Amino acid sequence: MSAGDESGQSGDTSGLWKELATQLRADSIRSTTAAGSGHPTSSMSAADLMAVLLASHLRIDLDEPRAPRNDRLILSKGHAAPLLYAVLKAAGAISDAQMMSLRKRGSPIQGHPSPALPFVEVATGSLGQGLAMAVGMALAAKRLGGTEARFWALLGDSEMAEGSVYESLEAASFYGLSRLVAILDMNRLGQRGQTMLGWDGEAYAARARAFGWDAAVIDGHDPGAIHAAYLAAEGASRPTLVVARTKKGAGVSFVEDKDGWHGKALSADEAKRALAELGAGDRVPSRVVKPARAAPAKKPATQPAAKLELPSYEPGTQVATRAAFGDALAAVGAANPRLVALDGEVSNSTYTDRFAKAHPDRFFQMYIAEQQMVSAAVGMQVLGWTPFASTFAAFLTRAFDQIRMAAISGATLNLVGSHAGVSIGEDGPSQMGVEDLAMMRAVHGSVVLYPCCANATARLTAEMAGRAGIQYLRTTREKTPVLYPPGEPFPIGGSKVLRRSPGDRVAVVAAGVTLHEALKAHDQLRGEGIAVRVIDLYSVKPADGATLREAARECPGGLIVVEDHHPEGGLGDAVAEAFEGGPAPAIRRLAVRIMPDSATPQEELEEAGIDAGAIARAVREAAR
Repeated sequence: MSAGDESGQSGDTSGLWKELATQLRADSIRSTTAAGSGHPTSSMSAADLMAVLLASHLRIDLDEPRAPRNDRLILSKGHAAPLLYAVLKAAGAISDAQMMSLRKRGSPIQGHPSPALPFVEVATGSLGQGLAMAVGMALAAKRLGGTEARFWALLGDSEMAEGSVYESLEAASFYGLSRLVAILDMNRLGQRGQTMLGWDGEAYAARARAFGWDAAVIDGHDPGAIHAAYLAAEGASRPTLVVARTKKGAGVSFVEDKDGWHGKALSADEAKRALAELGAGDRVPSRVVKPARAAPAKKPATQPAAKLELPSYEPGTQVATRAAFGDALAAVGAANPRLVALDGEVSNSTYTDRFAKAHPDRFFQMYIAEQQMVSAAVGMQVLGWTPFASTFAAFLTRAFDQIRMAAISGATLNLVGSHAGVSIGEDGPSQMGVEDLAMMRAVHGSVVLYPCCANATARLTAEMAGRAGIQYLRTTREKTPVLYPPGEPFPIGGSKVLRRSPGDRVAVVAAGVTLHEALKAHDQLRGEGIAVRVIDLYSVKPADGATLREAARECPGGLIVVEDHHPEGGLGDAVAEAFEGGPAPAIRRLAVRIMPDSATPQEELEEAGIDAGAIARAVREAAR
C-alpha cells in the first residue's frame, strides 16, 4: 500500500493500482463526454502508467504544488489532459466538480494543460516540448542543487517524430540527468492512423540507448511490470526511457485499439456502455490516493548577491552592443545569484562567455539545439531561476513554437538575439536576423528592446532581469558609437529624442544601427537648412506612443521609420500601431525589402536603402 494512500482500506498494492487505473479511465470518459470533446482514448491508454506513478512513486506536497522540492510530472502528450485532471482528482488536488468543468469557459481545466491550474507549471499540447522542459528542470536541479526531486515526463508515440525530442535525448545524456524518467505511451495509433513504428518498442528503446539512456520495453497494462520499471529508473545512473506498449482506449472493447477515435468524445449512451464495461456503473469514482510527500528541500549553494555595478562606456568610443550585453550579463549575474545563462554554442559571438567565466556554475551550454535551449530555460524558471538564453537572432526563429508556448505557460524568459539585420555584413543572408522583431512582437505580452549603444544595452539588460514575462533584446555585430552617458535611464516603454527643434519638418524614428544612420542624415540635412527630429525608439514593444504622437503633431512632413528589418511586423508597424483609433500622420518606411548578399556592413545598409543617404533623400521628399 502506498504511504500516501488515505482510503483507509487494506489490500495488496496491485489491487490499488488496478482500482485506481479504472477510476482514471472512468473519469477521463466522464469529463470528456460532459464537455462534448476531448481525448478520452489517448488518456485511457496511459491510465495504468499514471496509476502506478501516483500511488507508489510520485512525491509531491499538494499544499505547496510549485515548491522546488516536489517531483514534477510533465504531460508532454498534452492532449491527454483528461487523464492529468483525473490524476489530480485522485490525488485530492481538485474536486470532481472541478474536473467535470473540462473545456468550459472560465475553467482552469482547459483542453490542454496550462498554468491556469496551480498544479500545472508549463503549458503542453504542442507536441515534442514536454521532455525538453523536463530536461531544463532536471539540469537545474542537478547543477544548482536544492532538491532531490525526480522528473517524470509522459510522452506519446506520435510525438517521437519531433526532432526536438532527440535534442532532449542528447542533452539529457550529455549532462547525465539520472533523475529524469521519460515514459512513452506506445499506443500505436496517432491522430489519423498508425504511427511510424507502431508497436516496435525495441526501435524506440534502441534510439534512446544510442543517445546514452537506459531503456526498458514493458507491457503498459501490467502494473507490476510498470512498477519494476519505475524502480529500476529510480536506481539508474543515467536518464531512463520506459517504453510501454499500450492500447488506445484500453479497457473498453468498442474503442480499444480502434482507429478513428482520436480526439473524439463518447456520446452519453456510449459513455454509459463504457463505464459499465469498466465496472464503474453510474457512481462517481471517489478513491483518493495522495502522493507521498516530497523530501525536505536543501538550500541551494548560491553565491551572495553583490551590489549591481553595470559596466560603463565612454561616450564617443566604439563598442558593439553584443559585447556590452555580455559585460552587463556578468554584472547582473553577480547582483542576482538566481540568474542563469544558456547558450546555443555561440557564446564567443554573443559574449555570454563573459558570464560563463564569471559564474561557471550558472552557465549552461546547450549547443546548436535552439529548441532545447529555449525549453530548458522555461524548465529552469519553474524552479525559481531567472534565465537568459542567447544565440543569433536568425536562429531563434527555429524555436518560435517553444517561445509562443512559453507565453502560454506564463514563463519568465529573457531572450537575446545577436547579429541582427543586414548590418552584419559579409556573412550573408543566412546569418541575418531580419524577421526577429516581427516574431517577438507577435508573442503575447512580450517586451521587445533594440538598443543603439553600449550604455543603453547595459541598462536594458538590468531592466530585463528584474521583470517577469517574455522579453527580447536585439543586439548587433558591428561596433557602434556610444551615444549615452553611463547611468542614463532606459525605462521599458520609453524612447529618447536625440535631436529636436521648434521648426522640425520631419521626424525620423529609428533604433539600433539605423539610429546612427539617422544622426548622420540629420547632420547632413542641417547644413541644407532642413530641421529634422530624431527619435530613438529603443523600446519597440511597448512603444512610446506619447512621444510619437507629439512628433506627428509638431512635424508637418510626418514620420519616417528606418529599420534594419523586413517591413512586415517590425519597427514601422510598431509606430503605426501607436496611432490606432486616432488621426494618423504620413508614415514612410525605409526597411529591408531586398534579399541581401555578402557585402560590407555599410554596403549592405546602402543596398537596402536604410543608410544615411537614403534617409536624407526621404526627408527631402517629405519636407517639400
